[in-house]
Amino acid sequence: MSKNMRHMAPQNLGKTLSRLFGYFKFYKVLFIFGILFTIIGSLGGIFFNAMLSPIIDMLVLDYQLPVFVKYLAILAGITGLLAIGQYLGTLFMGRLAQNIVHKIHEEMFVNMEKLPMNYFDTHSQGEMMSTFTNDVDILNQALEQSVAQVMTSVITIVGTFIMMVSISTWLTAMILGMVVVIYFVIKFISSRSSRNFRRQQLQLSEMNGYIAEMMTGQKVIKVFNHEQPTIDEFIKQNEALRLSSTDATTYSVMIMPIMGSLSYISYSLSAILGAFMVISGSLSVGNIASFLQFTRSFFNPITQMSNQMNTVLAAVAGAERIFAMLDEVHEIDEGTVTLTEVDGQKFWNVPNQELVPLNGAITFEHVDFGYVEDRLVLKDINLYAKPGQKIAFVGSTGAGKTTITNLINRFYEINEGRILYDGIDLRDIKKYDIRSTLSMVLQDVALFEGTIQENIRYGRLDATDEEVVAASKLANADYFISTLPDGYQTELTVNGDNLSQGERQLLSIARAAIANPTILILDEATSSVDTRTEKLIATGMDKLMKGRTTFVIAHRLSTVRDSNAIMVLENGEIIERGDHDVLMDLKGRYYDLNQGTIELE
Repeated sequence: MSKNMRHMAPQNLGKTLSRLFGYFKFYKVLFIFGILFTIIGSLGGIFFNAMLSPIIDMLVLDYQLPVFVKYLAILAGITGLLAIGQYLGTLFMGRLAQNIVHKIHEEMFVNMEKLPMNYFDTHSQGEMMSTFTNDVDILNQALEQSVAQVMTSVITIVGTFIMMVSISTWLTAMILGMVVVIYFVIKFISSRSSRNFRRQQLQLSEMNGYIAEMMTGQKVIKVFNHEQPTIDEFIKQNEALRLSSTDATTYSVMIMPIMGSLSYISYSLSAILGAFMVISGSLSVGNIASFLQFTRSFFNPITQMSNQMNTVLAAVAGAERIFAMLDEVHEIDEGTVTLTEVDGQKFWNVPNQELVPLNGAITFEHVDFGYVEDRLVLKDINLYAKPGQKIAFVGSTGAGKTTITNLINRFYEINEGRILYDGIDLRDIKKYDIRSTLSMVLQDVALFEGTIQENIRYGRLDATDEEVVAASKLANADYFISTLPDGYQTELTVNGDNLSQGERQLLSIARAAIANPTILILDEATSSVDTRTEKLIATGMDKLMKGRTTFVIAHRLSTVRDSNAIMVLENGEIIERGDHDVLMDLKGRYYDLNQGTIELE
């Protein structure tokens, strides 16, 4: 089954609505007052129509001015009650909707921060952003407008039906016959409209993802003259969205004219049959006038509810996607070993054992790993890094270099074997405590909106201003920060785009330095900078790596020559290992890379 077909498959409407309405319990006061005033407003409209019968009969049969004035006063009171009820009902339901959406937004973000890395590997940024924006917005619109409208409509329909039965059972039976016809019409249209709205939401998500991807890759698009193919693909996706939106709208807009026509037919039949009943003496003129008004009041909410179907169906489709994200399995952490500090020294607190000093020794024992079960990325990996050693990984793209460092972070769980941290199985250590001893410097630097100082302090939030400056000097970043007009208070744009690649990388190193890690991971840290900046980074790195266990991934072999051990990987296996001199004497793949007879892919 294709991805599109899976997304378009029928969903459990009742289950989704039940879960959505479950949020009402968190805001009981708003919900209760919203219902109370909605009922008052709806009953006000019903009583207003009911008053037409005695007023008209009094005017036609036995006009009395005092009685007429009394009726007008009652109508004025009902009108005021109706206005107050509708206003306060809408106000409380609107605030209820905002609170629910606020809670859902918070749950989504909190849940996102607890998801494992493989979720982000399998879901595009555009898809997730569409859920956070489009789906939540349309859900907000439905909760603000449709819920109050549906409640008002249900109360009005039930109350009006009771009043109609009290006037004439026969006329009411005729109206119910028309309701049956309307039910089957709505059922026919909604079944088709629902499928099309779900498809529309899917294609909107895909197009948003494509736009986000193209915005990020504008430099690549332009340098390869790929503008026209990019435009062509967008036109194709935009056309698919237009077609699905047109199909959804085609069915949804049918409801209003069909409902309008059927309600006019019902109104006309009620007037004709009522006229005969007035002539026969079974109904008064006031009775038929009220009944006709009740007929209009009966069908209007049905029409309004049908008209809200567009929003409701789209909101349910969006809610399904929101709940699907909320139901994703969180990152599992079954570790029991924690990090503790005694007299300024850090130890591993292993249950029922003596404290184990934190040294930074890492050992891989026969480790197998695959992102999917039937495809191994790493095969029988064995290596060790003693405290303070520098271990380098060299190999082609996709050989498994970065994957090894991701396993040290416990971003993923291994299939077979063991990874030991200071002799403790990594799976037994709490992920929070593992990561609090690590720092990473990546090729793709992630910076956040805020000041340079705030971005460096991201490595340790309780760091002082003096420590921020010290970390920057260690990373050789202080020299360029000091030349900026606002220095450390310089505001960064999204991802630090107002800095050069090299400057962003230096900030990333300063951020790693301020965390004072036991283990340092450098993943292609100098591959995207010029030679001068590389030297600055290398100097800062040498200071940063001193006394720390360091894992280095680099395409530039000059950065790994002084490593204690170099691991050459291909196809997920270590094919050579040793220091630079040993590997050069071996005259294998590492030797060929250094001699330039082969190149890394």
